[in-house]
Amino acid sequence: MRMKKILITLLTIALPIAFTACGSDDDDDSPGTPTVVNNNKNNASLQPELARLEFPKVKGGASIVVVHNAILNSRTNERGVNYCTEWDTQKMSQRWSCYQMYESIKDGNTTRYNPGTNTTLTPTSQYPNDEYITNSSYLFSTDPYRGSGYDHGHICPSADRLGSAEANRQTFYMTNMQPQVNGFNAGTWQYMENMMRTWNRNDFRDTLYVCKGGTIDSEANIAGYIGSGSNRIPVPKYFYMALLCKNAQGYKAMAFWIQHKAGNDDGQALKQYVISIDELEQKTGIDFFCNLPDDIEERVESNVAPNAWGFK
Repeated sequence: MRMKKILITLLTIALPIAFTACGSDDDDDSPGTPTVVNNNKNNASLQPELARLEFPKVKGGASIVVVHNAILNSRTNERGVNYCTEWDTQKMSQRWSCYQMYESIKDGNTTRYNPGTNTTLTPTSQYPNDEYITNSSYLFSTDPYRGSGYDHGHICPSADRLGSAEANRQTFYMTNMQPQVNGFNAGTWQYMENMMRTWNRNDFRDTLYVCKGGTIDSEANIAGYIGSGSNRIPVPKYFYMALLCKNAQGYKAMAFWIQHKAGNDDGQALKQYVISIDELEQKTGIDFFCNLPDDIEERVESNVAPNAWGFK
């Protein structure tokens, strides 16, 4: 617990400064060693997780990065990074959650977290405050979702973290939520998440790197607000998923971009929401998969081949 508090203190104080600087090129000039150039990678000197491939370029400033660690597979006791979130401490909203999907953590060893009807934001409530954040001014005093007409929309899904009860419970943190209308949360968004799970198999990926969120950075991409005072949060007008797949053939990437409204598109109908990572970056202003070497990043982000992802 003491280590956790130290970690969040360092993130809260130091990262807004560190995040504003671009990482230096990762060049190795040893004879016979290819030069690897990465001009836009995250500065991971303070927090090594920032170098993981699922990370976008962090914004910093009023935002902090929260790294959630957990037992990922209760059968094997594998422990590691569950998912990470960039939390905007002024808007009291997450910008994104990012995580990995791979073979050893896809086991279904638990069921969906359900503590009952407790709505008090305590550790035993259905949607608790994030226990990895110790600064109370960054936490909710009341739940703005209650009575708002919006669902608590998971960004890192509960169904993607069934390897352990600990990992699953962490997906219910308020920092992993965005307001979603039920017809979207239980409709097209759910179908997109189901489609992603069909790619979480050994003949498709070694690792699937995922970054998801809703648009909160500009007023033009915010549909409105719920809550009030320090518990007032934005409702995204659009949601997105940025996906990077690594397998024996190399890397491929694609994105979903979708307006936040009720709908029930599934199967091949989801193809209409497929765009390139480059296009998603233009729409969101976020630099996705910035830790890839520049040559790979430029290639995979500029092209999208829907048929390579199972769309006809």
